[in-house]
Amino acid sequence: GEDVRTKLGVSLEMAHKGGVQRISLSGPTGQRSLEVKIPAGIQPGKVIRLANQGDAGSGMGAQNGDLLLEISHLPNPQFELTGTSNTDVLFRLKLLPWAAALGTKAQVATLDGNVELGIPAGSNAGRKLRLKGRGFGPQPGDHYVQVELVNPDALDDADRAAYATLARHFADKGP
Repeated sequence: GEDVRTKLGVSLEMAHKGGVQRISLSGPTGQRSLEVKIPAGIQPGKVIRLANQGDAGSGMGAQNGDLLLEISHLPNPQFELTGTSNTDVLFRLKLLPWAAALGTKAQVATLDGNVELGIPAGSNAGRKLRLKGRGFGPQPGDHYVQVELVNPDALDDADRAAYATLARHFADKGP
């Protein structure tokens, strides 16, 4: 039989921790379902070989080909892999300006769950904070938290007045 090559998209969390993913295949013999063991830390482009799960061989004693699953990571709205070995993770933390200016504690999502992170006073947009060893894979890189400032909308007169007060107060201290 012939080997069959196809792509398999896995979530970043599944690729990080490993586990079992069920897949459905359709072919000449109909629909079938397989469980695929995903190794922890698998990188995009790596191939998982499932022996004898490819096309059926023809003739007496012919063996089936193999199923070759090329791994890709599905897009993740929270995390981005970075670094030369794709083991560092970037997470963008949205903060209100006063939380960044005064410092705060924030719940930060990581591939292994949420952690509480102290945000130092005076943190500007773009500042990166590092959680060492909290990145991707079994030998993880680092998890970087990049500060993004979010300004609340001025929806009414009181909001606009508060912004006007800030503007007057910081008029000679701006960039």
